Amino acid sequence: MNKIDSTTLYYGSLVTPVAGSLESYKALPKAALCVSNDTGIIQWIEEDVHASGLQDVMLKHGILAEDASIVELKPGEFLLPGFIDTHTHAPQVPNIGSGQEDELLNWLAKTTFPTEAKFADVAFARKAYASAVRRIIDNGTTTCCYYGTLHLEGTKVLADIVHQYGQRGFVGKCNMDRNSPEYYVEPSAKESLLRTEELITYIRSLPSGSHATTPNALVQPVLTPRFAISCTSDLLTSLGELAASDPSLTIQTHISENASEIAFTKSLFPPTSLPGQTSETTYAGVYDAFGLLRSNTILAHAVHLEDSEVELIKERNAGISHCPTSNFNLRSGWAKVGVLLDKGIKVGLGTDVSGGFSPSILTAVQHASIASKVVALSAPPSASTHPSSQEQTQAHTSTSTPPFANRQLPIATLLYLATLGGAEVCNLAHRVGSLEVGKEFDALVASVRDDAGNPNLWGIDLEDNVKGDVGREELQGMVERFLFCGDDRNIRRVYVRGKLIGGKVWNAGGRV
Repeated sequence: MNKIDSTTLYYGSLVTPVAGSLESYKALPKAALCVSNDTGIIQWIEEDVHASGLQDVMLKHGILAEDASIVELKPGEFLLPGFIDTHTHAPQVPNIGSGQEDELLNWLAKTTFPTEAKFADVAFARKAYASAVRRIIDNGTTTCCYYGTLHLEGTKVLADIVHQYGQRGFVGKCNMDRNSPEYYVEPSAKESLLRTEELITYIRSLPSGSHATTPNALVQPVLTPRFAISCTSDLLTSLGELAASDPSLTIQTHISENASEIAFTKSLFPPTSLPGQTSETTYAGVYDAFGLLRSNTILAHAVHLEDSEVELIKERNAGISHCPTSNFNLRSGWAKVGVLLDKGIKVGLGTDVSGGFSPSILTAVQHASIASKVVALSAPPSASTHPSSQEQTQAHTSTSTPPFANRQLPIATLLYLATLGGAEVCNLAHRVGSLEVGKEFDALVASVRDDAGNPNLWGIDLEDNVKGDVGREELQGMVERFLFCGDDRNIRRVYVRGKLIGGKVWNAGGRV
């Protein structure tokens, strides 16, 4: 049996969040990580390996030099888990940067619905989605939760392209049978359901690879009631019945994004119209009444949740996609993510293109930090806690989890939300989200070197005190620079299940 290049060994700096720890992460300057080329699964990790001892470590694990490809990272480069975008709209990529003066409902009517309607043209959909997905991958997103349009054939094209490009993704056709323009609305609840069922069958029929069963396929269907406003009670009832018949089916929708949207939702669903509902309507209560709020439900925004909704979401173990760029840009507000984290609610990040004007999770990280600072500044003095720089430094090694409400989010928490937090929201934390033995190698090689070509980030190789070796504190500084100043130019390689699928090296025709 030929074992040549049966594994790939990555040697250099490694950064990864740690399960259950929102205020600490591993920063390993000299790590060796081995990936099976057959399965894409991480076989072993050695955390402190000097270059002179690399061959000995390989022999310890039964690997000869000729049996492995070795990828040695340069000073200023590091491995980290791939980013997970828990909420974006692929058909809105063409209108990024448009309609910037409007709030949500006007923006949908004037800018977004006209763009999405173009995806009735399958040829246009193929061209637009090919470009959109490529951009998202090259920004470091290894897993993405995609909203398509209401068009069945166009959304099949989106699934095809995500599958072809090797990205991990959830792809859904929007359900919307009311409160949309005449040119962009489904004819009936029955028709919407039939098209949804056909898409689910189509996506599950995509080839999953010789080593992957259908439940482990990279591309999965996701039930996508656009938001409560766009769905009649008949449609939500049908979708709830479909969800009940298929517990493995992920659900994605919007919740409590904008004050006008919330008021409209409550007017459409008085308590008397909801199954089993007797008290005042809440947005979360609408989804719950129709059986659409459960552990694999992804709720985007959650800017204006009522206390009872927070408790209900926690009880149902649903996840929240925090979309700070969009929340600021459409003047919706800022989500109190700290409250959700304190409650133990799953939270990840979403770009929400094109309410969010960037397809990069790095932009979402930067705006999530700002949003948390706005929350802290807006809190009453008695409720706000502003940790000192010493307390923030100690937080990296603390095993306790102090309250997050009304305080800015630490670097470790931002990294967690962008990676492992997103995996938890997608119920994929057993497979991806961190670099651990037994998980699939969805990862990035990031660079904070000057030759990455990003003038907004001071390259570590320009520092006089860095001559080759990088220590733990220097690596932590690299992570912070990358999160706050990085963009796609700093994404050298993008891997999904061990396969190189994007980044600057991929685009330049590289193979490792």
